Amino acid sequence: MNSQTQKITLQGEAGAIEALRDEPEGVSRGVAIVAHPHPLFGGTMDNKVVQTLARAFVQCGWTVVRFNFRGVGGSAGAHDAGAGEALDFLRVVEQVAPTGALAIAGFSFGSFVASHALAELHTHRAIEKVAFVGTAAQRFTVAPIAPELHDKTLVVHGEQDDTVSLASVMDWARPQSLPVTVVPGGGHFFHGQLPLLKNLVVRHLQG
Repeated sequence: MNSQTQKITLQGEAGAIEALRDEPEGVSRGVAIVAHPHPLFGGTMDNKVVQTLARAFVQCGWTVVRFNFRGVGGSAGAHDAGAGEALDFLRVVEQVAPTGALAIAGFSFGSFVASHALAELHTHRAIEKVAFVGTAAQRFTVAPIAPELHDKTLVVHGEQDDTVSLASVMDWARPQSLPVTVVPGGGHFFHGQLPLLKNLVVRHLQG
């Protein structure tokens, strides 16, 4: 992503996890973990939306770690429909952010995985910020966000997302009274609207 991007290898339940770490200028506010979209449909940590999330966090002073799910790139193992991926997410947190300020982010399938990791982490860790984009509520059971985290959570969805319907995300958010920020005319990958997406995340992180 930039000259500060460092390749690292972590250990997960299925073996090696290929990851990238980006450092902000100056003192880091904490560590943000960003999860990528569905591996069986080409999702990797180099996805444009994932990179946009990473840039937003780095701009706001966060160290960012994004990693390839099992079976993707240099990560060992095979796709596990989210269960193993959530375990790997937790292992990544243990290795790169065992203490200190922690933020959780995900795009599409990554939001689904991150939601279950978040539900586990929230029982014993303070979470500073949460950002979910294109949350995969249509085909997966996304975990609810704890009420006390709502003020720290940004959920962004494209109005015209044809991969994950806006209606499915609203059905997930409605019982929680969890606000959803809708980008007019936005698609799943926010083509032509990535600068807007980045600005929304930056605004959330600075708020």
